[in-house]
Amino acid sequence: MQLHDLKSAPGARHRRQRIGRGTGSGRGKTSGRGQKGQNARSEGFRLGFEGGQMPLSQRLPKLPGFKNPFKKVYAVVNVSKLSRFENGARVDAEALVEAGLAKGGDKIKILGAGRIKRKLTVETDAISNSAREAIEKAGGSVTVLNTKEEQKPESEPPQAE
Repeated sequence: MQLHDLKSAPGARHRRQRIGRGTGSGRGKTSGRGQKGQNARSEGFRLGFEGGQMPLSQRLPKLPGFKNPFKKVYAVVNVSKLSRFENGARVDAEALVEAGLAKGGDKIKILGAGRIKRKLTVETDAISNSAREAIEKAGGSVTVLNTKEEQKPESEPPQAE
């Protein structure tokens, strides 16, 4: 068998029906659209038309509000969860991921719910005031990473003459 011997199966290929070409063609006059009605008109249906029923695109609610693309999303860890670390341990993102308290790549915020009695060295992206107080009260220390502290140049206040 050669390439020039290949043929499609009989009946697999049909000629396109040319509609509206006289009564002898079998698709003349109304061109297979039947008599009158919406389907017979040239305009027909619009896209998404559901027979007069309220279309799905109008039934579904729109999403309200504004989605801020710059929103900071933190993995939240409460102070009470830090009790699983040993006394004097260094708690950073890697330690929290290893303990299963946060996922890798997340920014982490420590919140002050619960109590802590261990002396820990905590490094985090953000921390609440109550959590900072609880950790420092237990004898630990807190370091906040990547903070932009606004330092105003110290200048003498203007003196009245």
